[in-house]
Amino acid sequence: MKKILFSLLLTMATIGAWSANKPAKVYMFGFASSFNDSTVCFTDIQTVDSAYIDSKTKFLYSRENYSYQLRDYLKEKGFITPTCITIFTLKRKDIEKRLAKMRKRYSNGKYIVKDIKSPEFTYQAVKFEE
Repeated sequence: MKKILFSLLLTMATIGAWSANKPAKVYMFGFASSFNDSTVCFTDIQTVDSAYIDSKTKFLYSRENYSYQLRDYLKEKGFITPTCITIFTLKRKDIEKRLAKMRKRYSNGKYIVKDIKSPEFTYQAVKFEE
């Protein structure tokens, strides 16, 4: 009985891990702000062809590493304390809506909005590590 239960658990774990690491094409943009001033930054919508998505939850693996790429770029450009987020979707239409909604929120005159174009900064795909 224990052997059957153990083999069943092992099989489920193997199937779960196998389905989780599939590369996919995602659309993403970055947003950065600072608590010290009123400057916010937006990147262009970018396509990353080999990002790893969990097939069940649709969660982007190493999402924080994509945000760190933007943070490191901004620090090199003199942005002292950026807080960065990376927003992604699997459909271009959805990411365009999210970017428009965020831009509208910050275009009320209280913030200095800076755009970061693709030639200046591009996301690099993060390899999946088990």
